[in-house]
Amino acid sequence: MKICTITCQHAYNYGARLQTYALAHYLQLQGHEVEVIDYRPDYMRGDVQVCFWPGWSVKLWGKLLLQFPMRLRTKRRQPYFDAFSEKYIPLTKRVYWSIDELRADAPKADVYIAGSDQIWNTEFRNGTDPGYYLDFGDSSVKRISYAASFATEDVQPAAREFVRSNLARFDAISVREHSALAILESLGYKGKEVLDPVFLLSKEEWSEMADDTGKGEKYVLVYDFMNSPQIRKEAERIAKEQKLKIYSIGDKRFGYCDQNVIYAQPQTFLGLIKHATHVISNSFHGTAFAMIFGVPYSVLEREDGLNVRMRDLAGIHPSDLPIKIRISKSFLP
Repeated sequence: MKICTITCQHAYNYGARLQTYALAHYLQLQGHEVEVIDYRPDYMRGDVQVCFWPGWSVKLWGKLLLQFPMRLRTKRRQPYFDAFSEKYIPLTKRVYWSIDELRADAPKADVYIAGSDQIWNTEFRNGTDPGYYLDFGDSSVKRISYAASFATEDVQPAAREFVRSNLARFDAISVREHSALAILESLGYKGKEVLDPVFLLSKEEWSEMADDTGKGEKYVLVYDFMNSPQIRKEAERIAKEQKLKIYSIGDKRFGYCDQNVIYAQPQTFLGLIKHATHVISNSFHGTAFAMIFGVPYSVLEREDGLNVRMRDLAGIHPSDLPIKIRISKSFLP
């Protein structure tokens, strides 16, 4: 069977790339022919201009100078992610730069699958992009979602009718969070709760992909999107108690860390989690891979409110955060 999946696969984010790979690889192991639609609308391209002419505005020049280090880091990180996709993700030969291009020449398939990750998060533009609701291709193609995430407690009020009408296109709907079932019900749909694609592969399969970064070292690993003071406090406490170093991975450099890993491929992300003594994160996939590798971990709240994903994953109540969960074996379906 020919299957085409669509997700936010081009984000320069470890979880986004690894969940894209996981679903495609799992389907291939089941004997299907699989392609991941290389969909890159303008808001999802991730390409960064390090330098550009901002005009004569002093304010814009100041903003450019302040953002220059971040832009340079992002630009330098991109090849690591692109090399991973080229090696591991079966992308369509054609890049689709807009929904119009996708509608005009949709890839042929027996089944289209939307998901996983935050494809239906209406706080972002992808949440109201018809592409992620499979609004393309022949009407005879079966359309399903796998582990699609709204990522929030509810859809944005202004987007409710858009989401409601576009979900009617699906033959079957599965979502990643238990809370998403209530959202579907409020919109008049039923769905099934399933695990994120990264849990479709075994600990051994992920271990084969992980590199040796961190092997033989004693450290607590920080994976922090928000430069969280709470994460710093927790990392320093655990490091002191257990006599560990503090490492971080991501696009930010933290002064309290002994080592900041910024320019690294997804294989290094896996390696650092696998070999860590403890993982501290406000990331869904940071938490998920700590579970898979059986590494003790801590989950902390995010300031942007995207916490429902981690709560549902670990059965966490908001009043319980931050907490420490110790897993003795892989968390697998």
